[in-house]
Amino acid sequence: MRSRSIPLREVLVWEMPVRVYHWINALCIVSLCITGYIIGSPLAFMKGTEASFNYWFGTVRFIHFVTAFLFFFNFIFRTYWGFAGNEFARWSNFIPLKRRQWKEILDVIKVDVLQITHKQIDSIGNNSLASLIYFITFLIFLLQCLTGFGMYAAMSTSFLPKLFAWIVPFLGGDMHVRQLHHLFMWGFILFAMVHIYLVFYHDYIERRGVTSSMIGGWKFVEEDVVERHENQAEDNSKK
Repeated sequence: MRSRSIPLREVLVWEMPVRVYHWINALCIVSLCITGYIIGSPLAFMKGTEASFNYWFGTVRFIHFVTAFLFFFNFIFRTYWGFAGNEFARWSNFIPLKRRQWKEILDVIKVDVLQITHKQIDSIGNNSLASLIYFITFLIFLLQCLTGFGMYAAMSTSFLPKLFAWIVPFLGGDMHVRQLHHLFMWGFILFAMVHIYLVFYHDYIERRGVTSSMIGGWKFVEEDVVERHENQAEDNSKK
């Protein structure tokens, strides 16, 4: 655990668009997982009641479809912000194309996963391993949208879902697409569990305000770490 006597500097890491995206995305995933699970395994209740009382399943499907549209356009916006946002939001942080990033991935695995070293990770935004995992989840988000709208295209007359009508035959039929869509849902759930654990873990160990940073945007980072980051950014700009 780090001492609070170390000089800290406030750094605006997560801009407002990133924070809004994050919380909309989180709410969408919760709603989609709950309604999606019910759609996949409908609850057997309310039998023998008036037909109008049994429309609960239609309401579940409606919530699922509306949330899916919100999830999709929120994802499109984040894709754009990966090019327009600050240095911590850009795609260059999420795709490990530099040797430095791969070295940091190995360092984080040694510290967080294997716990064979206590080396300090100096990343101000996401570390390289977290960034790579987030990039993989972005790809899963894309596949979930493709399979979801692909199935929805068969029952919709809207323009957007019809653009994905080719997905079902391309992936081998409706059953295969449903199984992939269901599998990705459990991937979301597993990711959310690990993500929440690691956020609180790093918040406790690093004491940089990791949890609150996704609300206010600011992290409290050691002066020497910020200075090294600024020097590195200046050197990169000169190349």
